[in-house]
Amino acid sequence: MISSFFGKTKPINYIVLGVFLFLFYSINAFFGFGAQVVTQFILLELLAFAVLLLALFIINQIVRTEKVTDFNSYAMLFFVLLLVAFSETLFNKNVIFTNIFLLLAFWRLLAVKSIRFVKHKIFDASFLIGIASLFYDWSLVFLLLVFAVINVYDRKNFKNWLVPFLGIATVFMITFATLRLTGATNFFAEHYIFSIGLLKTETLNQVINIKTMIYMLLMLLLMIIVFVRVRNMGGGKLVLLRIVLFIFILGVALALFSPAGASPLLFTFFPAAVFMANYLEGIKRTKLQELFLGLCIAVPLLLFIIQINR
Repeated sequence: MISSFFGKTKPINYIVLGVFLFLFYSINAFFGFGAQVVTQFILLELLAFAVLLLALFIINQIVRTEKVTDFNSYAMLFFVLLLVAFSETLFNKNVIFTNIFLLLAFWRLLAVKSIRFVKHKIFDASFLIGIASLFYDWSLVFLLLVFAVINVYDRKNFKNWLVPFLGIATVFMITFATLRLTGATNFFAEHYIFSIGLLKTETLNQVINIKTMIYMLLMLLLMIIVFVRVRNMGGGKLVLLRIVLFIFILGVALALFSPAGASPLLFTFFPAAVFMANYLEGIKRTKLQELFLGLCIAVPLLLFIIQINR
């Protein structure tokens, strides 16, 4: 029943997930900060929720237009469930705002596969990553993804390799001009610190917890299964999934090396949701689909209950 409902791309799916996300986000905010604190920052909380809702819409558009999954709402569903499972990631609003710009950048990079307006898409992606870095400095690491996409699709055109630098420079020039007018030019020195969490802690457990490690290991296992299936089926999806895998690897690297409390794990949720959707699509028996979805819903809810009761 659940698999058949989210196996469609009707607006009702987006509405149901939006309502559930609102309820979950509200409960998480009240238990995490307290009613008094939430009331004081109600506008910021509403903005953060609106950005998450927009992220759902963008994910739905990415998987539909770039065909990284079949025509269903599974990717949106798994993205929301990952938010529930790792509700602590929502306390860092800068990461939430960073994620929306990164999603738009990923969309432009996945669209390069058409080999049309390649330079425009590379510039847009680099520009968006530059904007994302204004909220979270380590976001600049995703420029590696831009160069990886250039290498895959149009590496013989030398000008393509220069476009990412132009995109980043454009962001910095506009930002510097704005800061100069406001008299806050020390922003760059204070913001782009690039702290490495592992250098400031004695153990890995201080940076990343057991729950996150299990999530990463399970996702890597699931990705291997998906790649084996897609390789046997053939088609053009394999290259796209490799790009999505690289997004996940970069997100994991940030989660491992960023300072504790930075919560960059959110950056891995989109690629993880894509692979989980592909895995579910590969299950042919309806009962097994329902069992997988049931576990994917029950485990995050259990983790969320444990989190708010701490």
